[in-house]
Amino acid sequence: MRIEQLEYIAAVTRLGSLRRAAEELHLSQPALSETVRNLERELGVDLLDRKRSGAKISDDGRELLPHITGVLDAVDKLRRAADDQHHISRMVRLGTVNAATVPLLVPTLREFHADHPLTQAEVIGAQQAEIHRSLLEGSLDLGLVNYLRGDDVPPDFHTTELLRGRPVVCVRPDSPLAELSEVRVTDLLEQPLIVMRAGYVMHRFVHRLLKGRAPTFSYSTDGAEMGKLMVAEGLGATVLPDFSIVGDPLERSGAITWRPLAADRTEVLLVIQRRRSGSVPRAARDLHDIFVRRAAAHRAATEGSVG
Repeated sequence: MRIEQLEYIAAVTRLGSLRRAAEELHLSQPALSETVRNLERELGVDLLDRKRSGAKISDDGRELLPHITGVLDAVDKLRRAADDQHHISRMVRLGTVNAATVPLLVPTLREFHADHPLTQAEVIGAQQAEIHRSLLEGSLDLGLVNYLRGDDVPPDFHTTELLRGRPVVCVRPDSPLAELSEVRVTDLLEQPLIVMRAGYVMHRFVHRLLKGRAPTFSYSTDGAEMGKLMVAEGLGATVLPDFSIVGDPLERSGAITWRPLAADRTEVLLVIQRRRSGSVPRAARDLHDIFVRRAAAHRAATEGSVG
């Protein structure tokens, strides 16, 4: 028996239908129904009354509901007590693929530290697959990852969109590409190119963009931050989401700039994820909320800078 199974039954009871419960829990209705069936088999009781018109809590389920509610209340009290007990020494662990690290992550951590001065925040740079694995294992509390619009989002995570942008070409202001109003693929192929290593969304995008063609010379690196530093040092150009460049200290200081890609309307999403099952520490919930609020402020501040 798992706590989330009891939470699902409570949601069906509160909302009056399996369909509405599935929508609130961000689960497919078949997945929710199968989870409840597993609990029914374990208890030997039909908790839901299933009809053609839908499924609702059964009479037997209602009789067991006080016990289910009691367990959930006890778990909630335990979580709150654990949060309070470990609030001072708690370390929140955040995995990030290093996109939008400086423009979004730094102000978020600054605000989090002001609200939680005794809580440590550990920021771990990793590829998306490693972040997902660590979230499921519980060694990370939150993860910042990128998707191309249309990518499938794993159902094991609660996912909240933070930023949405377009791939652009990041260059030094004295680069020949900076003289263009927009950069074509043929222009990009004539310059040294800094690409993300395999496993990053932008590696996949650039591979698709070039369609097997090779630039004059290329470097491979981990993450947007190193890519921007290499651009600033004159090693070449790189392709990154616009939200990773606009507002970056290197862009504000004039060390790097960007140009749009010609004839490309791809969208890149930056999302924050956490594991669906299991408890979420209070400090991690607070950090999640600050990310959402700061992302909204970041979007408002850069609306006139991108397009």
